[in-house]
Amino acid sequence: MTDREQMSTSFGRAAATYEAGRPEYPAEAVEWMLEPVESRTPLEVADVGAGTGKLTRAVLATGAEVVAIDPDPAMLEQLRAGLSEVRTVEGTAERMPLPDASVDAVVLGQAWHWVDPGAGSTEIGRVLRPGGVLGLIWNIRDEGVPWVARLTEIMHGSNAEQLIADGGPRVAAPFAGLERRERAWSRRMSRETLLEMVRSRSYVITAEPADRARIERQVLAHIAAHPSPAADGSIEMPYVTHAFRAVRGA
Repeated sequence: MTDREQMSTSFGRAAATYEAGRPEYPAEAVEWMLEPVESRTPLEVADVGAGTGKLTRAVLATGAEVVAIDPDPAMLEQLRAGLSEVRTVEGTAERMPLPDASVDAVVLGQAWHWVDPGAGSTEIGRVLRPGGVLGLIWNIRDEGVPWVARLTEIMHGSNAEQLIADGGPRVAAPFAGLERRERAWSRRMSRETLLEMVRSRSYVITAEPADRARIERQVLAHIAAHPSPAADGSIEMPYVTHAFRAVRGA
């Protein structure tokens, strides 16, 4: 197994940490992804790479019905603990256990960078109904802020951050291209929540124990030097949400 493959399947080891440390998705970004099919009733959506259900919850809030798909049973177990009403199945974007033309939308949160774009596009096209939509979304810390850029240096960059820095995701037939929308926002985080975010990253999960300990020490020192903590020691973490959508072609 390659380092990339090990990282892509590492999150189940830290499912509770992932749930605690990762941010939610802005409602308006999720609504925008689903806008091309919002009038369909019932609106049926597959959340692929659903993980602990961060994006699943945001899609449910639109009134849609959701099936959550993930290759890691530990992540799906964490999802079911909070969303017992959601149907869950093991699978990937390249191989989904769904019938042809069975859903109106397929969405992936923090996940497309682990997907083979050609095979994933083909399989998603198979399960989408005519005119269905593919939605891709990432929450990325705003590294235009110097202290945030330094935090990333300490934690090491991710495949997701590199994909966005390189211009964004690519898709293949039956999708002709992607529309894009960005939204800047911030998340107030305690020191412990920030550490949980650090611990949920694939590089840190798969690092040797001594390396993980070193990263945590450096992160704590960096947080202590933050230029403007709140009275309770919490900080505002700036994020940019990058959302993409594509309608299935003929």
